[in-house]
Amino acid sequence: MYQDSASPYASDRLSTFPAFFKVEGKCVAVFGNGDEAFAKVRLLLNTNAGIIAYADQPEADYAGFLREHDGRGVRHVAQAFVPDVLAGASLVFAATGDGAQDRAIVDAARAARIPANAVDQPDYCDFFTPALVSRAPVAIAIGTEGAGPVLAQMIRARIDQMLSPSLGALARLAVEYRDAAEKLVPKGALRRSFWRQFFSGAVADAVAINDGASARSEANRLLNTAGNAKGYVWLVGAGPGAEDLLTLRAQRVLMEADVIVYDALVPQAVVDMGRRDAERLSVGKRKGCHSKSQDEINKLLVQLGLEGKRVVRLKSGDPLVYGRAAEEMAALREAGISYQIVPGITSAFAAAADFELPLTLRGVASSLIFTTGHDLTGDILPDWASLAVSGATVAVYMGRTVAASVATRLMNAGLAAETTVAVIENASRSDKRLLHGTLNDLPDLEFRDELTGPVMVIIGEAVAGANFERSEALALSGRVADRKKEYENG
Repeated sequence: MYQDSASPYASDRLSTFPAFFKVEGKCVAVFGNGDEAFAKVRLLLNTNAGIIAYADQPEADYAGFLREHDGRGVRHVAQAFVPDVLAGASLVFAATGDGAQDRAIVDAARAARIPANAVDQPDYCDFFTPALVSRAPVAIAIGTEGAGPVLAQMIRARIDQMLSPSLGALARLAVEYRDAAEKLVPKGALRRSFWRQFFSGAVADAVAINDGASARSEANRLLNTAGNAKGYVWLVGAGPGAEDLLTLRAQRVLMEADVIVYDALVPQAVVDMGRRDAERLSVGKRKGCHSKSQDEINKLLVQLGLEGKRVVRLKSGDPLVYGRAAEEMAALREAGISYQIVPGITSAFAAAADFELPLTLRGVASSLIFTTGHDLTGDILPDWASLAVSGATVAVYMGRTVAASVATRLMNAGLAAETTVAVIENASRSDKRLLHGTLNDLPDLEFRDELTGPVMVIIGEAVAGANFERSEALALSGRVADRKKEYENG
């Protein structure tokens, strides 16, 4: 058997391949008298398998269960294991509670080329039984490869709460419409749109209240109007970079999108959270590396919408904070294409969280300013500069290359040189880097060539309340400081 033990990704791979056995009308044999066998039989009753319970002396609860279900999905055979009884079985469960006996059962099953499972003996399992959430014909199986059955049960409980009890009935109704949808609805985006509406709209609502007539009426309406599906665009905030800071709504629409249009600052791991067969289009939009102009992006979104596509426009942070969303919304409105904003966590909030930094602080800072470093490079100081002097916290986006100008102009406006400054590269990500200092130190940021990721600068009296234990000094030292002196001396 091939095993790439040298691969750096080996620990992230499964040692089992998740699959579902077809057991309808087939024999599944369970051996044992106690709780282990009882649990396997109960699990198997979620299927249409022909269950044979071999139990010569079943414990009281199990015996009562077998009497109740004898002839109703389960056949009880009051016999201990002998190899001959395996003939005709498709799956075998060894659950006697005797390790040696269970291994003997598995050995016999393997000799007969029948997949087998020995309870609590992973090395004697050709397959593992999952924690199961059943909404037949929908089934969700959670496995831990035998490492943590309790963990699997905890996950099962959470998923069970998330899924509507009517999901199985909705899936069964979908089977009735499958052939019609394949004949009447064109393959691709239109058919995906039909099924999305089927499973999440009026059809699902009617099934949930057990109104079969209304559910079929709505399904028929969907079939008759499927060819008229219109495009739709979501302007989605991907957050500062960490995948688990994506909102639940953003995750949902990523799974609905036919096309994902994303910026360079959006991590690939977030882009990969979309549907596997969705088209992915990178449009760059990073300083010094614009693969498409904003006008080209606007036209692309309109074109995709007019083609009837469901599009996620994925932007770093929040779409409405330095995300050029206004221009994209205007283009979509002009073209008559519907859209929705899905907010994201903006970088300033993620950076503050990394520093445990209060952006507002009672009695110190009651207002917050978002700006870019480029706003401070013109001839006229922005009106908000006076607010910074009076105590407002200033969050500067994209400020590394103009740090000296920012610092100089704020100090000239009256902000004290000792005002605390926090600098965060790659906020929220595992490779984040934190630096702290004063406004007087901020010009040194321009000489930090090692900072290649997006940088956020936060300035203000409230910043002094941050946790600086995991950050390094912003002021330069050593060779980098010498390079700064050479630069200043010409």
